Amino acid sequence: MLKVLLLFALLIAGIVLGPMIAGHQGYVLIQTDNYNIETSVTGLVIILVLALVVLFALEWLLRRIFRTGAHTRGWFVGRKRRRARKQTELALIKLAEGDYQQVEKLMAKNADHAQQPMVNYLLAAEAAQQRGDEVRANQHLERAAELSENDPIPVEITRVRLQLARNENHAARHGVDRLLEITPRHPEVLRLAEQAYIRTGAWSSLLDIIPSMAKANVGDEAHREALQQQAWIGQMDQARADLGSEGLRSWWKNQSRKTRHQIPLQVAIAEHLIECDDHDTAQAILLDGLKRQYDDRLVLVIPRLKTNNPEQVEKVLRQQIKTQGDRPMLWSTLGQSLMKHGEWKEACLAFRAALKQRPDAFDYAWLADCLDRLHQPEEAAEMRRDGLLLTLQNNPPS
Repeated sequence: MLKVLLLFALLIAGIVLGPMIAGHQGYVLIQTDNYNIETSVTGLVIILVLALVVLFALEWLLRRIFRTGAHTRGWFVGRKRRRARKQTELALIKLAEGDYQQVEKLMAKNADHAQQPMVNYLLAAEAAQQRGDEVRANQHLERAAELSENDPIPVEITRVRLQLARNENHAARHGVDRLLEITPRHPEVLRLAEQAYIRTGAWSSLLDIIPSMAKANVGDEAHREALQQQAWIGQMDQARADLGSEGLRSWWKNQSRKTRHQIPLQVAIAEHLIECDDHDTAQAILLDGLKRQYDDRLVLVIPRLKTNNPEQVEKVLRQQIKTQGDRPMLWSTLGQSLMKHGEWKEACLAFRAALKQRPDAFDYAWLADCLDRLHQPEEAAEMRRDGLLLTLQNNPPS
């Protein structure tokens, strides 16, 4: 810039001094209606240079005046921003202390001048909700919504979180449905969706988001498996409530083979069918599960069956004893099944085989009942005594 000014000055000096040195300054006439202005070329150039100097001086003066005003405004704005930053830092400390009233007050005060005003209003809304002030929470939330033109997700997440805190479960479910359309793998959205779907019984929707939860690392594998089973059992409850045992059978038939082979679900559907007095279907599911894979959980449900075909149950149990070995649970379950149709002698043998491997108060009691039926009261009394001693040993009086 300085070089340009120097060149400009040299040019003017050449124009002014050149004619003077040469003795030819020229003649300039400016004529108007009332005035005639006569001057030389040199004089006109000097006038123009002076006019430029005056304009530059005015521009410099005006710039200084306006810059001073901008500096003054910047000082006031900076002061508010510094105050907002200090209040935000103090609010975070109060949040750690659990003082939600101060958190709301500090976050909302001067929030418009904070580094991230939307975040301040969102935290103020959650603090107000923690205090139970839903009106203030909604006000802060709406202000945050006004500031979130390009990124509405944090506001909507906070809105759903507040709705769940107020038990507005169906509204929260509607909110997470919309969020999942925008960001299907957002971890916090998936956590909120899990809560909303469980509270509203949206079991199919819960099953749909479990693969996304796995990809987003939301919860561990055990947690996701438990959610999956909870959803399936929830669907069973709905099917039973709508159509009873017929609904349960239809629902079970419509599941994939992989799903039907899961032992926890086999146990759950069998228990549901037993409650609907559909013992034959429950028996078929349990025995089919045992044939595929032995599991104690399946065996535990068998004594609850009131079947018209106990021989099939006993056959499967004996096969399991041959393949799995002398398991006390299998012998005990076989003994209980034999008792139901009066095979007392065989039942005694089964209970003795179970007790031989481990003492159990229930097996002692059932064996005593069988001995009574076989007219052996002395041994029956001995079994009851052993069972009572075992109970006292396991549960000593306080």
